[in-house]
Amino acid sequence: MSNPSWKPLQEALENAAEEFSPPLELRFKPMFGGAGVYGGAKMFASLSHAGLALKLASPDRAEALKIEGAKPLQYSDDAPVSKTYVVFPDEIVNDSAQLAKWLEKSLAFAAK
Repeated sequence: MSNPSWKPLQEALENAAEEFSPPLELRFKPMFGGAGVYGGAKMFASLSHAGLALKLASPDRAEALKIEGAKPLQYSDDAPVSKTYVVFPDEIVNDSAQLAKWLEKSLAFAAK
């Protein structure tokens, strides 16, 4: 990933991936000025100026949006609001065990 400002988000994802057994192998691909994150064949996360966003099924998305500081992904004020991606607050991003739980939900939804 080329943008150094996203390095902490990439590191947070990599740390959370270590919580899996075996550790989850992540791939980061440049996309629209940000990066798409893949675990397997499907993209399940986005890194951008908006933060770390995970793709979630409707019930999980609703649960995530109850977390203080979580918000639907929107790349700019005039861009549409994502119906599946949620930007997570630093408290979750920086807690590997908590983030891993959300990664598991995101990966399961993305795999469908």
